[in-house]
Amino acid sequence: MSHFDVVVVGGGPAGCAAAIHCAQQGLRVVLLEKTSFPRHRPGETLHPGVEPLLRQLGITLQNYHRHTGHWIHWDGPPRFQAFSASGDEQWRGFQIPRALLDQQLLEQARNLGVQIVHLRHPSRVLLEQGRVQGVQAQAAQWTGQFVVDATGHHAWLQRQLKIPLRRFSPRLVARYGYCEDSNLPDEKLGLFAHSDGWHWIARISPTCLHWTQLAFAQDVPHRLIPKALEPLRMIGRIRGADVSWRLCRTTAGSGYFLVGDAAATLDPCASHGVIKALISGMQAASAIIDCRSWPAGEMTVQAAYQAWVKKTVERDVLALRRFYRAHPYPPGWL
Repeated sequence: MSHFDVVVVGGGPAGCAAAIHCAQQGLRVVLLEKTSFPRHRPGETLHPGVEPLLRQLGITLQNYHRHTGHWIHWDGPPRFQAFSASGDEQWRGFQIPRALLDQQLLEQARNLGVQIVHLRHPSRVLLEQGRVQGVQAQAAQWTGQFVVDATGHHAWLQRQLKIPLRRFSPRLVARYGYCEDSNLPDEKLGLFAHSDGWHWIARISPTCLHWTQLAFAQDVPHRLIPKALEPLRMIGRIRGADVSWRLCRTTAGSGYFLVGDAAATLDPCASHGVIKALISGMQAASAIIDCRSWPAGEMTVQAAYQAWVKKTVERDVLALRRFYRAHPYPPGWL
């Protein structure tokens, strides 16, 4: 058995942000990660607002494709949505493969002394008198004062504790992949509405495109990849991710916090997914630090974190519903 101040399960942006922020405050942290690298996720466009967050975590993004905004083909003539309303060229986003971003975050955690453990999957949560105390995987155990679940849509701790979910949509699956290209014109890049749902195409390098596609209904035949990309050579296989809109009704409890998609999930069209993951990880880490310095106020700190998650998700759900109502073929389940 190994004891730490914090046990983080999952090494994506939310988990790494929590681990890094805790380590920066001198806490002993272990991060349990089951996925080998490289890893892939739908949507690889980062808003400029991610830069100051990564800077706080000690991460600098360099040599990646930058852009000042993106084209939207949705509720009328195509329009360019700039990151800066004033047209400031300094506000530029990033097109960065998630595999590289995740690797950079994990390396920063390691550099700060976070112990990284690769395992197939955690088998069960360790409980003592109703308090989450750690994680067991086969014969090994890792215990801590707090456990942070950052397992994404796998929602390991939510399943272990049987935490009920609040659902805002039917089951939605985003399919995504990569293809070789160096000539696709800019008007073919961006966000496109179509009769089945929408697709997103972004250039992540001079010779590589990333695409994500979501169908509003999963029980009808639909095109797997955007039509504009069908003549191009695919790189690797088409992948899928469950992006159903949902919120855990309890995102913090005795000895634990849920962060990132483990706490709440919206589909990639909500945008800012990585930013929200980083912020939730850092917020949970700050809450843990507050709980350690004010043990009697742990329930108060947990309630504040839960209220923040709930308010953020409900606001984003309303915004996404408004956006989908403007779709030329809005989903009936709205």
